[in-house]
Amino acid sequence: MSATLTELISDGVVRGACPHDCPDTCATLVTVADGRATRIAGDADHPVTQGFLCAKVNRYLERTYHRDRLTRPLRRVGPKGATGPGQFEPVSWDEALREIAARLDAVRRSPAGPQAILPYSYAGTMGLVQAGSMDRRFFHLLGASKLDRTICSSAGEFALKMTIGAGLGPDPEGVPECDLVILWGTNTLTSNPHLWPFILRARERGAPLICIDPIRTRTAEQCDEWLPIQPGTDAALALGMMHVIFAEGLEDGDYLAQHTVGADALRRRACEYPPARVAAITGLDAEVIADLARRYARARSAFVRINYGLQRHYGGGMAVRTITCLAALTGHWRHPGGGVQLSTSGAFAYDYPTLRRPDLSPPVRTINMIRLGEALTTPDAGVGGPPVQALIVYNSNPAAVAPDRNRVLRGLAREDLFTVVLEHFQTDTADYADYVLPATTQLEHWDIHFAYGHYYATLNRPAIAPLGECKPNSEIFRLLGRALGLDDPALADDDLTLIRQALGSGDPRLAGVTFERLMRDGWARLALPRPYLPFRDGEFATPSGKCELYSERLASLGYDPVPTYTPPRESPATAPALAARYPLTLISSPRHQFLNSTFVNVESLRRNAEPECRVHPADAAPRGITDGAPVTIRNDRGAFRATARVHDGVRPGVVWAPSIWWGKLTGDRQNANATTAEWETDMGRGPVFYDNLVEVTPV
Repeated sequence: MSATLTELISDGVVRGACPHDCPDTCATLVTVADGRATRIAGDADHPVTQGFLCAKVNRYLERTYHRDRLTRPLRRVGPKGATGPGQFEPVSWDEALREIAARLDAVRRSPAGPQAILPYSYAGTMGLVQAGSMDRRFFHLLGASKLDRTICSSAGEFALKMTIGAGLGPDPEGVPECDLVILWGTNTLTSNPHLWPFILRARERGAPLICIDPIRTRTAEQCDEWLPIQPGTDAALALGMMHVIFAEGLEDGDYLAQHTVGADALRRRACEYPPARVAAITGLDAEVIADLARRYARARSAFVRINYGLQRHYGGGMAVRTITCLAALTGHWRHPGGGVQLSTSGAFAYDYPTLRRPDLSPPVRTINMIRLGEALTTPDAGVGGPPVQALIVYNSNPAAVAPDRNRVLRGLAREDLFTVVLEHFQTDTADYADYVLPATTQLEHWDIHFAYGHYYATLNRPAIAPLGECKPNSEIFRLLGRALGLDDPALADDDLTLIRQALGSGDPRLAGVTFERLMRDGWARLALPRPYLPFRDGEFATPSGKCELYSERLASLGYDPVPTYTPPRESPATAPALAARYPLTLISSPRHQFLNSTFVNVESLRRNAEPECRVHPADAAPRGITDGAPVTIRNDRGAFRATARVHDGVRPGVVWAPSIWWGKLTGDRQNANATTAEWETDMGRGPVFYDNLVEVTPV
């Protein structure tokens, strides 16, 4: 692979893809001179990227060439969790691989067996090669435990599957034709900025922009209306809208008759949620709810964008399902831009089985990644099987991002836990590693990408040679396999072979999306109409072929088969005794300058920033909290400190603490996940980061 890489790298402009966990999956242009990247820009010819990058990826060269970049393998010589010089020593790749293989082999041959080895990864890169190919083959052949990768989107994905059959939604290129735009639980300007130009074109043609969010985010500031909903009550609002639509005969009866099942059951359920009841649940006025329903139903083509933060409470899966049903009730799927968009990833019919080779794995247990603290500290309490004895972390920073952070840190601090971390920097997690292996960034390796906010496939070509001794994840797992004596041919495929395999599914949506075309152009639209209307004529990817307002599959799994409202687990309404001690709901969505815990160590993005929390004046005054004062945010799980911002841009009873800070870069070495719980959502086994009662007190 290295010879091929050397042959294909040269000065000039190199086409690539943003690797980060964002719907936009931007096409990038990297300028290289004398073997060094000197500029990164968005591709102006790409219909979604449109020539600009977000505030974070604009700084990608700073991140790649950062003075703290890891460029040699490291072995721990100091205590676990300790920071600063003298805690690790450089070793050669040969030493590191030999010693890691010996430790993993000892676990594999122990009475606990290979299931005591756990991989831990998520979306540090979204590329299929570096995030979900050789790594999966390696762990399958090893017989390691499987990881249920749930930390972001699993609740919503499950809900879409049960309702419309797949992660499909309106094409952003059709949004300018909409006459109503609802941004529901999404801070678009921060988490999906390349959708914004399409929204503005709709506004120019007369479409009002409505933001539904407990926080007046920078997106809400730019909308025509802000509806400050009570956290975790989105499904109730959707049902209240349905009540009005059915009661006033505003539904699309033809679409319901032709393309749905269960309309009568949904009508009966909606009867239970009149606006007055929904107002008491959501904190919105009954007339506001009724007016929103009428405007939505009377619109010719309404675009609803929901995002994953909306499903990070106990009823999150059902909330996504219920909102998604609105588009079928009104027939908005018939028109360009109309419908509900959570994800478009279901259209990318890459050959995932060939990439990941699940057939290579024996029957093994699966551990939910959001319960890492439990898995590492009380292994028999819910995770089953032997205690975790070895942990290999890549594309993730669980010591910062996993819920119930203090429990995770206790687990990582176990001296009997062997931990290997593949990383770019000495993160909170890397501080607990026995070995840290230096990985390449997006500018230094091959990859291929899907998108979950548009319908374009993107190839990433390496623009520069790997810095120092860095290696791609894919190569590291090949080398580990070789060191462990795993000689299956599946571990021999190089990265270009993996990319060709991904494109080889034969699905008609990939017609014309060839390796040669991607090498020439960098990106290609899937073989879909433009704009794409996935459910204009029904054709849902469900067993019935229709939008399942009533789901037999959900009923068979023990769920309510009809959309309903599942309240939060922690709220003043559902846990009054707990709320008496911790009366405020904490939301800890990412800062504008961060992407989860990525970019936190880039000084230009952290400049003049500190952990902070926004508190409504009505909540600040009785607590003696003044603007700019240090405060402690706490509950029974833990606490962290922040600077208070007294502001009416958050609804009363809610605290917003933009995150996710590395603990080592804060004054108290903590972040918001000191307070979050390991509980799972109603469906999809996802996290409940925003289902979190706290108290805020002055320091």
